[in-house]
Amino acid sequence: MKAESGAGDGPGQERPVVLVVEDEALTIMDLSDVLDAAGFEVLQSASAERALGLLTGRTDIVALITDVELSGKTDGFDLARAAAQMRPDLPIVVVSGRTKPDPDRMPARARFVARPCRGDDILEELRIAMTG
Repeated sequence: MKAESGAGDGPGQERPVVLVVEDEALTIMDLSDVLDAAGFEVLQSASAERALGLLTGRTDIVALITDVELSGKTDGFDLARAAAQMRPDLPIVVVSGRTKPDPDRMPARARFVARPCRGDDILEELRIAMTG
């Protein structure tokens, strides 16, 4: 299922499900609003551990967006790598305050967004990841 702006807006149409992993409440709310307006259903998680459980149990998740700094023992890089191993075709976007991704820790096909950024910047990278 490919996501487009306004995808799934009509009655009876399913919206593509994106898992957003972020432990900052305002950040996850803002990004969720942007994704919702673009036609996505958003699942939220504050920890990588919970996110991995959701990825295991929910086959309807079509993409993952994760911050690097998360609450819990596992960071966003480890989550992204674990998700890529579990579901190699899953589009992944990693967001961080670092200016460059750690190439040794990023999954090969994952997209990277450096902060500061806007929700629309993350949405654009998500769309690229989903079509690539």
